[in-house]
Amino acid sequence: MVAPPRHAKVKKGMKKRAATSRTSMKTRVRKITKRRPRSVPKNFQKKKIQEYVKTGIEGLDQLLDKGIPRGSSVIIAGGAGSGKTIMCLQTIYNAAKDGKKVLYMSFEETEERLLDHMKAFGWDVAKLPNRKDFVVKMCSIYDITRLLEAMMAKAEGDLMIDINPIMIPKGFKPDIVVIDSVTAIASAFQGKDTYRSYIENLFRYLQREGVTSFMITETEEVPTVFSPTGVEEFLADGVIVLYSLRKGDIRQNAIEVLKLRGASHMKKVVAMRVVSGVGIEVYPEQEVFGDIK
Repeated sequence: MVAPPRHAKVKKGMKKRAATSRTSMKTRVRKITKRRPRSVPKNFQKKKIQEYVKTGIEGLDQLLDKGIPRGSSVIIAGGAGSGKTIMCLQTIYNAAKDGKKVLYMSFEETEERLLDHMKAFGWDVAKLPNRKDFVVKMCSIYDITRLLEAMMAKAEGDLMIDINPIMIPKGFKPDIVVIDSVTAIASAFQGKDTYRSYIENLFRYLQREGVTSFMITETEEVPTVFSPTGVEEFLADGVIVLYSLRKGDIRQNAIEVLKLRGASHMKKVVAMRVVSGVGIEVYPEQEVFGDIK
């Protein structure tokens, strides 16, 4: 028998190897398609989407762009008659209309006076979706003093229970808290070190609870320091300043978002006014120059 040529054997071997390779490839493809998807690690956490709080005051919300990051502590600074209390009442009323739980803690005015003040602007809490979610609490400086004593006892190990720096009504978990005012709280302390320790605890507590807070501070008409000691404005996530500027025989109100950590905002001083029966109105296109240094 005549042996087949050498090149015929080589060609036959190549065909055999190619067929084997195709079979192997098909097997691998079948294995891959049958492979189970990778399981998500137990410690894997989705990136949280930042939520924002709107004030409901149209012009102000334009200055704030997306809004105030939820859980932020914001100082509302300004002199007497600049509109701080009105702005905060208007903000929490708008929030309550959207179904949020709000708490206004006042160290100066009673619940009755504040609610009457709101009615003058047409903000009737009785018409809210859930009246129980709008709480106004009259606080005493002595309450803060007792809390401070309890906190000091806790730090020294004499008290085993946890003490919070403010007294939120039992069973009530607010989304927004207004403290009116930090200046009044500061007056309860004789030493700056003691007050600083308290205020740091207050900021940490609000942050831990995830509460969006507005802290009113009394300042000069055109302030250079925006809180009782200057420390608060560095601890706070945001500072909104309300001005009451004298121009001849009249006064002009203005507002500025001085600082807002973690969010963009317009950096300018703009006109603002308090309108009877309406509340705060802000005019983002009307810049105020010259009177603010």
